Amino acid sequence: MNLPINLKPNVRYDPEFIQQSEADSLLELLTDTLDWRQDSISLFGKTHLIPRLQAFIAGPHVSYTYSGLTLLGTGFPAALSSLKNQIEQHAGHRFNALLANLYRDGKDHMGWHSDDERELGPNPVIASLSLGAQRTFRLRHKQQKHHTIDYELTHGSLLIMGKDVQHQWDHSLPKRLRVHEPRINLTFRLIIE
Repeated sequence: MNLPINLKPNVRYDPEFIQQSEADSLLELLTDTLDWRQDSISLFGKTHLIPRLQAFIAGPHVSYTYSGLTLLGTGFPAALSSLKNQIEQHAGHRFNALLANLYRDGKDHMGWHSDDERELGPNPVIASLSLGAQRTFRLRHKQQKHHTIDYELTHGSLLIMGKDVQHQWDHSLPKRLRVHEPRINLTFRLIIE
């Protein structure tokens, strides 16, 4: 018996999770203080520079590996620890790691993928806070690839991908060449140690 395909993702979106003044302060603070780096990853046997900057924040001894790259945590700064607690309460889920992405402008992007690495467990929940320039976040169903859903992620918004999203959907942040302002995306996750 064939089961029907669910074409509605388990996603919650709050376009005004934090107020604009708090989002402005956080954008400036994180731009200036996080240890931003442009790493290389391995895809299909080739090494590529990631088309964005990133920083990894997690508890000590927590590590995250994807596409041949291993990132190590050293602890949460106070501003991010407080924000993590606020997002955990809103999401009803515990997080111990944060992968921050800095999209310097609309040329920086993220291709289609799922956050389905083994250390995220069988049903990862990902909470994603956006700061800065508005960008389009796309979901594409894995079986019905023509079926996509777009979210316009605004400054201070929070998008939560629920437990089954990584199994059924890929996601991306496409290029937007008319965007000249930076955007920071904070993706909170639970890494199983």
